[in-house]
Amino acid sequence: MPEMEARARAAQARGEASLAAERERQAKALRQALGLEPAEEQALAKAAPAVAARGWVPVLFVSSSMPISTLRNYAAQLAKVHGVMAFRGVPGGLRKMGPMAKLTAQILRLDPGCEGPNCVMRDVQLIIDPIVFRQHGIAQVPALAMIPGDPTQAYCERDDDSPRASHVVFGDSALSGMLEEYARLGGKEEVSHAQALLVAR
Repeated sequence: MPEMEARARAAQARGEASLAAERERQAKALRQALGLEPAEEQALAKAAPAVAARGWVPVLFVSSSMPISTLRNYAAQLAKVHGVMAFRGVPGGLRKMGPMAKLTAQILRLDPGCEGPNCVMRDVQLIIDPIVFRQHGIAQVPALAMIPGDPTQAYCERDDDSPRASHVVFGDSALSGMLEEYARLGGKEEVSHAQALLVAR
């Protein structure tokens, strides 16, 4: 009936408007938690480390349960080698992005005491990817893998057959030590570029 159809269309329009408003609210909350204004958020996105289509990318598997000071130290080292920091999940679950946004800001801010939109961030990409954890059998952190291709591709767009590292190094040591151990295991070629970048800076 025309009347029922009109009601259904009106309800659909209200639902779509409500969904759009909720998405914007969540995006705004995330920007506020990170201390970013939209323009600066876009600038940071452009400044994200470019991942080579070929070659190996250092991916450090970490957890939100690790001390912030340790995560910050690793972020400083990863910035030198264009590495990626990987988390299995989000503190509080995927429905609560606020704690993850706050943790990201704490890890990446150059000045840990800085607050607000003018804080300078380290040039390190953080990903949340349970698949890459499963692919590499990561049961403890920190752990290092040299992953071929682009490990920052959304995990919902990949499958279990996506490229993976030939070795995994476990242990709470400096990135330089983990790279050396990776080379010792047979991954000398994979880590050579990262090691050169680490020494050069």
